[in-house]
Amino acid sequence: MDSLKRFFIALLPPEPLQEEIRAIQEDFRDRYHSQGALKSPPHITLQPPFRWDWGDREVLENALVTFAANVIPVPIILDGFGAFPPRVIYVNVQKTPQLLLIQQNLMVYLKATLGIVDEKSESRPFAPHMTVAFRDLSKPNFKAAWPEFQSRALHHEFMVPHLTLLLHDGQRWNVQTQFNFALVEGDRSS
Repeated sequence: MDSLKRFFIALLPPEPLQEEIRAIQEDFRDRYHSQGALKSPPHITLQPPFRWDWGDREVLENALVTFAANVIPVPIILDGFGAFPPRVIYVNVQKTPQLLLIQQNLMVYLKATLGIVDEKSESRPFAPHMTVAFRDLSKPNFKAAWPEFQSRALHHEFMVPHLTLLLHDGQRWNVQTQFNFALVEGDRSS
């Protein structure tokens, strides 16, 4: 049996917002025959998929506990929609300094501590987004959907209190573990 499993690391929005984005993804499935985005919870990828030995997952998880403990909750701003023509449509995530910093720091940390490297991510700028129509969106359906979504309003601001490790089960991505970020002073409940 192959002990190498596929993982990726992301930021997930709060549950009510996940449901709202899931409804948009389901709309793409129903109207435009694009269902690839439904194979994972709505998320912002920080570390793209990588393979890791299932037997060594404690090493991976301990490293992520250490990383997350040194990060304060990350503010996220979703604003409208964007696209990677001619196939992908996504919720646009603003490139805030905090978001850019956590992604860069995580990639450096994973490379230095665990040897996890994504060659593509190292050679191109970080483009944070939440996919609603995946690469299975046909070019004609992209042309039909994009005019509606490019001007559609959507705006949310929220804090992400933890890092999420997702595991692929052979069919879809599932939350494996969440790693809490450091509490900010004044945040602690008595």
